Amino acid sequence: MKARVYVMLKRGILDPQGQAVIHALGSLGYAGVKEVRVGKLLELELATKDRPGAEAEVKAMCERLLANTIIEEYRFELLD
Repeated sequence: MKARVYVMLKRGILDPQGQAVIHALGSLGYAGVKEVRVGKLLELELATKDRPGAEAEVKAMCERLLANTIIEEYRFELLD
């Protein structure tokens, strides 16, 4: 089973990478972009086939390591 974890800075937290991307896009002539938020995508290959167990395990991984829950939010999906 695969898990995809998406991690983004919470709204209201300064996103310097997003600001750099929006500046670069503007200098390339893409002035219509109002906001850019940069995040992370992590793909995990899990050994288990137990969906409820996998959900609990991935949530624990996110809370303990994959996301800094003070400034980041996360969501994940499990793929068979």
